[in-house]
Amino acid sequence: MSKEFVKVIVEIDEAGKKIPRSLYFEDKEYIVDRVLEMKNCASFKAGGIGERYKVRIKNNETYLFFENGKWFVESK
Repeated sequence: MSKEFVKVIVEIDEAGKKIPRSLYFEDKEYIVDRVLEMKNCASFKAGGIGERYKVRIKNNETYLFFENGKWFVESK
């Protein structure tokens, strides 16, 4: 597994909480239907540590990571 850095559209609320709304992967936009969980955690497959967001996109659950000011997903 490796890190695939992606563009993410993020809403930041009045408390400073980041809420990912969509991401761009391989030139396609994916709308985040819901953020299911956010916690400080490592990416065990691709390496690194930061914020891990469990998100639902088109009824599929996946992880989105925020590390050192960059967003990434785990890819093969």
